[in-house]
Amino acid sequence: MTQITAARDGTVTPQMRIVAEKEGLEAETIREGVAAGRIAIPANVNHTALSPEGVGGGLRTKVNVNLGISGDMHDEEEEFSKVAVALELGAEGIMDLSNHGKTREFRTKLIERSSAMVGTVPMYDAIGYLEKPLVDITVEDFLEVIRVHAEDGVDFATIHAGMNRRVIDSFRETGRLTNIVSRGGSLIFAWMEATGNENPFYEHYDEVLAICREYDVTISLGDAMRPGSTYDASDAAQIAELIEIGTLNRRAWDAGVQVMVEGPGHMALDEIAANMKLEKRLCHNAPFYVLGPLVTDIAPGYDHITAAIGGAVAAASGADFLCYVTPAEHLRLPDVNDVREGLVATKIAAHAADIAKGVRGARDIDNRMSDARRRIDWEGMFDCAIDPVRARKVFESAPPATEGTCTMCGKMCAMRTVNTIMEGLVVSLD
Repeated sequence: MTQITAARDGTVTPQMRIVAEKEGLEAETIREGVAAGRIAIPANVNHTALSPEGVGGGLRTKVNVNLGISGDMHDEEEEFSKVAVALELGAEGIMDLSNHGKTREFRTKLIERSSAMVGTVPMYDAIGYLEKPLVDITVEDFLEVIRVHAEDGVDFATIHAGMNRRVIDSFRETGRLTNIVSRGGSLIFAWMEATGNENPFYEHYDEVLAICREYDVTISLGDAMRPGSTYDASDAAQIAELIEIGTLNRRAWDAGVQVMVEGPGHMALDEIAANMKLEKRLCHNAPFYVLGPLVTDIAPGYDHITAAIGGAVAAASGADFLCYVTPAEHLRLPDVNDVREGLVATKIAAHAADIAKGVRGARDIDNRMSDARRRIDWEGMFDCAIDPVRARKVFESAPPATEGTCTMCGKMCAMRTVNTIMEGLVVSLD
């Protein structure tokens, strides 16, 4: 049984119980959400190190980290340093986007070590794994790669099945400033153009679903037509693909496969909320997994900020899973520090959104932080911080002259002044 078939049969799985405990909800609430498709619990039967997480309506917004081996930079030790940072800071998902050489060894080690759910894009791996030119890869080859990833224990797989011939016709007719920016989508587009065939993942979707069901891989329906610029946001190609994805969404549920839907991309701030509502409407309230959105195109080096702004609005408006963006976006493969910066920015966005949409218990940690600040309890503040290492390092870098304060206000610290008055003592500001 998969999580969704078990839920429909009235069974509360161990994974559902763990998710319920993490979320502070009843296990039955989680079961009902999984049965309806509103919640996904990506949990491959072969990922034994997994600490399950729920993604979907009414739950905390989850955060994903991208990493992996690239052709120009293939340092496995460096990538596992990024994994360590991701787990340290509490990322719920890690996507292995390796696209160079034989990636299976890295992927299997990651799955063995990661308590976070692991995702991949099998299309990235096809050329290296099969050792064939793109044009020579067959449908059977593509399916074989998906099966290998599933056997290895991948919890969710991005499959760009929605970009069919109808969507490509729309793309050609309307035109775009930045064309197709999805790496997986561009490879499928190139294969379709070279062979004259339909998208293999669309045409053979039932075979893809059969593999996913066998291992309980959650299918993450990729947005090959996501906008790569604010100019292209909400255009005909993006929406045409989303309509196709909505149909594929239902087919996956009917086949007993859990679903997440991937979304944009680059998008102006005032378009984000409407796009989140549109996705939920067209995709039947399936969990929505978004990259950013980046709210401006002119901030290379700071795109973790542009993405965090968009991500906060997206999650507050209904998105359930945020993929981080690092300061290196559009510039190079991120290093370990970029991963930390990008992950913290995205966790801030996710948490801010959870407060806005009233997720149960979301404000509790903020209240504890505020109480610690009132009491000038530095250790308590560090314990509540999203990145306690950074907070402590900044504080200790400039020791204050007045014990218990910081160098911003020193003995004029408002908390210190009011605490002293409240204790009935005389205050001297000399």
